[in-house]
Amino acid sequence: MSTIDPITLSVLAGRMEQIADEMDATLFRAAFNPIIAEAHDASHGLYHATSGDTLVQGKSGLPIFVGVMSFAVKAVIEKAAKDGDLQDGDIYIFNDAHIGGTHLSDMRLVRPYFRDGALFCYLASVGHWHDVGGAVPGNYNPAATDVFQEAFNLPPVKLARAGTINQDIVDILLRNTRLPQSAMGDLNGQLSALDLGVKRMDELLDEYGGETITAALEALGHRAEALMRAELTELPDGRWEAEDYLDNDGITDSPLKIKIALEIKGDEMVLDFTGSAPQCAGPVNIALPTTVATAYVAIKHVFPALPANAGVMRPIDVIVPEGSLLAAQFPAPTGGYTETILRMIDVVFSAFAQAAPERVVANAYGTINALSIAGKRANGQPWVMFSFYGGGHGGSIETDGLNHGNAPISTATIPPMEILEAAYPVMFRTWALRPDSAGAGTHRGGLGAVYEIEVLEENGAEAFLFGERGRFAPKGIAGGGMAALNAFQYEQDDGWHSPPLASKMRGITLKAGQAVRLETPGGGGYGAPGARSPDAIARDVARGLVSAAEADEAYGPEWREKTA
Repeated sequence: MSTIDPITLSVLAGRMEQIADEMDATLFRAAFNPIIAEAHDASHGLYHATSGDTLVQGKSGLPIFVGVMSFAVKAVIEKAAKDGDLQDGDIYIFNDAHIGGTHLSDMRLVRPYFRDGALFCYLASVGHWHDVGGAVPGNYNPAATDVFQEAFNLPPVKLARAGTINQDIVDILLRNTRLPQSAMGDLNGQLSALDLGVKRMDELLDEYGGETITAALEALGHRAEALMRAELTELPDGRWEAEDYLDNDGITDSPLKIKIALEIKGDEMVLDFTGSAPQCAGPVNIALPTTVATAYVAIKHVFPALPANAGVMRPIDVIVPEGSLLAAQFPAPTGGYTETILRMIDVVFSAFAQAAPERVVANAYGTINALSIAGKRANGQPWVMFSFYGGGHGGSIETDGLNHGNAPISTATIPPMEILEAAYPVMFRTWALRPDSAGAGTHRGGLGAVYEIEVLEENGAEAFLFGERGRFAPKGIAGGGMAALNAFQYEQDDGWHSPPLASKMRGITLKAGQAVRLETPGGGGYGAPGARSPDAIARDVARGLVSAAEADEAYGPEWREKTA
């Protein structure tokens, strides 16, 4: 193996990141469904030819996919080894969440990249398809008790053999969706992104040669590991614990514990999730690949300078108890994985806050509030408006939390109201910040949001909600206060109603003119509320972010005298 100088390594790291970024951009521009095109719920990367480890990932894709796509590529490597027929131009496709992580809505395409007749690496694309069958349009079924009630389940199969698309696989995919045109558009977008990746890799290797690129990829892994170890040595040795809860599993109204013990010793760290709730009946289970990937995402938040490379995880041991909802076995439902991994990130932050509070922020709002509204138009065509919704982020040592941000598991964006109203027969009566939703603190949390969505289609619609934080509010750290709870209501002939399970419900029938209303949590506060600047409190009150009564309750009425 040849060595590589630091300057060339830096240049090549940038070039390979650009390849993944360009693949991201290709899909975002080509996708038919707004979850990919507008929200950027997708990702692309380069993966090791034999281990499947993440080598490079695009900066615009979802961080959670860094780890889980490594498991997806490993599954393809095992499949190809078993079948013994891997060829240049092959493309594998699957959505099996127990193999590839996350949930069945995320369609994964994996393509081997060959150079001079030999396998060099893998390219992969993952995107959240709008609908892949199942009992609930949009696939977030809060009442699912197995994966078969969530969506069509596809194991790793060859979509293309030696460059020729297998139309039978395409036909199966399109027959198992309510929105075949959207699925076909997203599939073509992912195929185009992979084609572009191959072209750009050809150009890179033509310029630098395979030996130099191979050396660079190995060096990047070593560098990522060294950076992680250096970061850990700056922290105190010790063991810290934290726990939090999910509202319920959508089936039984009982809380589910997520627990962590974080231990740092020298340049190594252990994240031990022993004590977390057992596998449950409902769809808040997650598979082991998702748990490991979530640990990476949490670490990346705490150490933001680290690269998107598998080397980061070499000094970190992630312990996940067998039989827990964090290591769910097939066919356990996993559709609501987003809610569980958000709680995992919360407990990692809460544990880290005891070791180095300056490195973390308070809990964010903690739920994507996956809301699906679906029906049929007058001409019989089905429509499915699936989207996720924002809330407040936690305060930090430097500043107040972000108002109305997206969940910290991603770099995705919330689809604009104008896009949703143009695409679907709905009208947003309200899209606004939610006053008094932020946790108090020296630096308060960010504000959540209020969304009220009216159905316009004369045929009416059905709504389905998969959310969290309806029973357990986002926590503050370093003495900061908790944020507001999540609140959901739906309109019926006799007025407004709330779900019995607080944050989850399916089959809500809506007539034209009726609406659903989401009031999302804010973020937790950072630091003692008594240390907040009276001027900052007065400014929040003047802007309508915090009511005077809430300010008196959270900070004490003395703030008035100090700003008089």
